[in-house]
Amino acid sequence: MAGRRGVAVARVAALRYWRSTDARVVVDAWKRSGEGLRVFAERYGIHPRRLTRWARELDEAAEPVRFHPVRVVQTGDGARGDGAALEIVLDEGCRVRVPPGFAAEDLERVLEVLGRGC
Repeated sequence: MAGRRGVAVARVAALRYWRSTDARVVVDAWKRSGEGLRVFAERYGIHPRRLTRWARELDEAAEPVRFHPVRVVQTGDGARGDGAALEIVLDEGCRVRVPPGFAAEDLERVLEVLGRGC
């Protein structure tokens, strides 16, 4: 597992305690890897039982996909250049301003947290 995802998995694997968002990083990476449980777990120093427990817990807690209404608003001259930020406004009134180059995985975690308490 190379790249940013591998770094994120290694960072989470080193944690003593995992939140569900942490566990999801590892479980998703394992499922995407196509590797067997033991091979993946050994590579990152994770006990296989910990990985299977979290995979089962996350599967049981999985909610159906929800769609949120979106309204596209142009600002300024209407052109979104490479340096423009993207702003997401949720129904609850929360706003998330996403700067250029923001990692998709980080945005997923931010939106997940906001969905719980926004």
